[in-house]
Amino acid sequence: MEKSFITTAFNFEGCKIVKNMGIVRGIVVRSRNFFANIGAGFQTLVGGDITLYTELCEKTRLDAFELMVKHAEELGANAIIGMRYDANEVMSGVTEVLAYGTAVVVERA
Repeated sequence: MEKSFITTAFNFEGCKIVKNMGIVRGIVVRSRNFFANIGAGFQTLVGGDITLYTELCEKTRLDAFELMVKHAEELGANAIIGMRYDANEVMSGVTEVLAYGTAVVVERA
């Protein structure tokens, strides 16, 4: 699937949705690393971006995104519309990240 055929919008200019394959999702549950927590603790002392957590969040979102795309491809979709992210704390230090959207088949108009 082309990454340009994944959007937060509900249509693609110049394309027609010919089939709705339903909701697709990618779910990743991650815990914080003990050593990363120590490093992040030091970063909070000086302020600014806590790069250890930023990198963990970026990697987790990417993994959830890729799982969602794989799910859509398995259904035969070539695009995803209405794509969103959500995150929930499952327990202290453990977070679920969800990437979801609607898998569709599009054709150029």
